[in-house]
Amino acid sequence: MLQAIQTHVQRFFTKGHERSLKTKKNIIQSVLLKGGSVAISLLLIPLTIKYINPTQYGIWLTLSSIITWAGLFDMGLGNGLRNKLAAMISLGDVSSAKSYVSSTYALLLIISTIMFVVFYFVNPYIKWQHILNAHNTPADYLSMIVLIVFAFFCFQFVIQLINNVLTANQAPAKTAFLNLMGQILSLLAVLFLMRVKQGALLDVVIIIAGLPLVVLIAGSIWYYNGSYKELAPSFRFINLKHAKELLGVGGGFFIIQINALVLYETDNIVITQLFGPKEVTTFNVAYKLFSIILMFFVIVITPFWSAFTEAYTKNDLDWIKNAVAKINKLWVALSFCAICLLIVSPWLYRLWLGKTITVPVLLSITMCLYTITIIWQAIHVQLLNGIGKIKLQLYVGIVGSLVNVPLSVFLGKKIGVAGVTLSNVILFIIMGVIFSIQTKKIINKTATGIFNA
Repeated sequence: MLQAIQTHVQRFFTKGHERSLKTKKNIIQSVLLKGGSVAISLLLIPLTIKYINPTQYGIWLTLSSIITWAGLFDMGLGNGLRNKLAAMISLGDVSSAKSYVSSTYALLLIISTIMFVVFYFVNPYIKWQHILNAHNTPADYLSMIVLIVFAFFCFQFVIQLINNVLTANQAPAKTAFLNLMGQILSLLAVLFLMRVKQGALLDVVIIIAGLPLVVLIAGSIWYYNGSYKELAPSFRFINLKHAKELLGVGGGFFIIQINALVLYETDNIVITQLFGPKEVTTFNVAYKLFSIILMFFVIVITPFWSAFTEAYTKNDLDWIKNAVAKINKLWVALSFCAICLLIVSPWLYRLWLGKTITVPVLLSITMCLYTITIIWQAIHVQLLNGIGKIKLQLYVGIVGSLVNVPLSVFLGKKIGVAGVTLSNVILFIIMGVIFSIQTKKIINKTATGIFNA
């Protein structure tokens, strides 16, 4: 029996298309690394809430969602580079790849510098107490917190480009390793501070936003001086003429990023305005539990973006068809896991958080549906992004983003926090239907018009 298992495992890693084998190895490595990250993040939540309190933790979550909007100013350059780099690597054009990497770093550095200078002068005039619904927190203190968070973000805005480079090289396991190191440092820092001083929101900001940035900087130095030396950014290879081409590839992704942020990052803002910062914590506790399943899916699907790019560049539609079929089977299995997690969730909440936070059953139900539907539509989105067929996604996303906030507010007022999640579920179902039709048309070579753009 043991010999049979060993033989089966060996075949899994040695049989099949070279592209598939590379994807399998990255998935297995990422499962181990991101599994550790998930475990640490789950442990960090109750520790951080205990270190400060549910309300301040909710303020941090809402603030981080708002700051994420600044990521729009990359104009889709990161994802544009990801697709260009994957195509160039598959064709062996290393010199051009290095030039695009160098130029993207230069462009993002210029953008991030301008963003910080503008925000530095605007920040004192923004009423953060009102925006965060945190009237018990001093205005000057909140303003300082926001400025520090934004400074960390501007640094990360540039440095995190290493993740796009690694993913374009079909090496997402290495990005998972960097994320794990950041999580470990954050956990150790929280445990240390809990012993030596009273909790403060500023400490949480420095730990959760600052330490992962340190890891990204160290990782960039390590990889660009090692196995990715041939792609390392260099002043000599900067060519700002690439900006137009990168923006041409990334322009569609830029609009899609806006749509995605409205769908994913407005929930915390809507909740804090309707119900207060404490309910943001409740919402994110439920999300964090079900994100275990979502995280596993992300681990599996991430290598496929660049793999789809390579396969489509080489007109290997049969490989794409087989890959999508296998991922759909995984979706069915993960949907079953989400339902099982829903059944045991009340017990898990008590074991995990004790009596600190109470999560309503209806919120858990809608979060289960959220997990199932977002995975389904993401399968098709990953393929469409990888092959650059994003015009339909762009239009559907614009309509969805316009509908999401008013629908979230309406359902939130009707049924509470769960209504905000239900809004996302409704939109994901509609998107999943449309994108699945487009995917089938592309694979079967029957896509025309908007379905092939």
